Amino acid sequence: MRDASIERRKRSHLDLCASGDVEHLDKTTLFEEVDFVHDSLSEVDLADVDLSIEFIGRKLAAPFLITGMTGGTADAAGVNRDLARLAERFHIGFGLGSQRAMLRRPELAATYSVRREAPSTLLLANLGLNQAAQTATAEIRRLVDVVGADGLCLHLNPAQELVQKEGDRAFAGGLQALERIVPEVGVPVIVKETGCGISAKVGRELERAGIRYVDVSGAGGTSWVRVEDLRGDARSHALGQLFRDWGIPTAASLAQLRGSGLVRIASGGIRNALDAAKALALGAEICGFALPVFRAYRNGGLDAAADFLEQAIEGLRVAMVLTGSRTLDDLRRQRVVIGPRLERWIQKEGG
Repeated sequence: MRDASIERRKRSHLDLCASGDVEHLDKTTLFEEVDFVHDSLSEVDLADVDLSIEFIGRKLAAPFLITGMTGGTADAAGVNRDLARLAERFHIGFGLGSQRAMLRRPELAATYSVRREAPSTLLLANLGLNQAAQTATAEIRRLVDVVGADGLCLHLNPAQELVQKEGDRAFAGGLQALERIVPEVGVPVIVKETGCGISAKVGRELERAGIRYVDVSGAGGTSWVRVEDLRGDARSHALGQLFRDWGIPTAASLAQLRGSGLVRIASGGIRNALDAAKALALGAEICGFALPVFRAYRNGGLDAAADFLEQAIEGLRVAMVLTGSRTLDDLRRQRVVIGPRLERWIQKEGG
């Protein structure tokens, strides 16, 4: 019964994200509070812009990742295979959705198995930290090995779980689990939020636990609180309405972590190339897209999703020329103008 509930939940998540009103209502990413200083005498030719990067042992043609969305159902298997083919075509990274269903039912591994479609690209496994805390490291490693992943995302989603009618209610032990898993699991571990951001305080705690990589996944894009509001009961609806805009905006999370030693993936409301360029200028190593790629795919198939990625890559190249940046490191060194709302977030945590 519990397994069937997970499968129904996965299907409803996909259906709601395809066309539902699932984004934060009033809270934005705050990328509108970031401006580049235009370089009208740029010495960079478009053809000379270099977007390539190495991340967790894989060479990527652009600093982009299709972030984890789904798995565990037949529909999810098709989505994962198609989008993994797209990642391979563009030589960008690909993340799997939560493998919680696979942990319970190993035969569902086929719905996550995309290495055949993406033999050379960066592939990230995915499990909730709450589930990982209750699972032997050897079993977690099996989830990684079965799908041939290069790294493991351990996701944090307390806000979603608390609103979800079937969700977790207890969260103690996460840091202790990280301290166990990081040295034992044998692959790089990325701690990933799910739309509520990572603060400077949490960043410091993660570093002390041995974490090197984070995906900030801030507020301003998809609100998983809102998703659970739409699919839940009366309790979920009441909490979802109250906490729909909960979280740290993506730009604020990146800025707060600038003084840390963490390697940052920027996701959460990144909708176009200019958002990505601003995220990189705020210190992100790579940027993740989920909802815009999935909606393009659902509405127009692989061709539409490919068009979105082509526009993102071309737009980033143009932004680099307009800032006089030939390489991604050049872009990260660019000074940006910060607006007052984002500045308040930075000052609050000393970012």
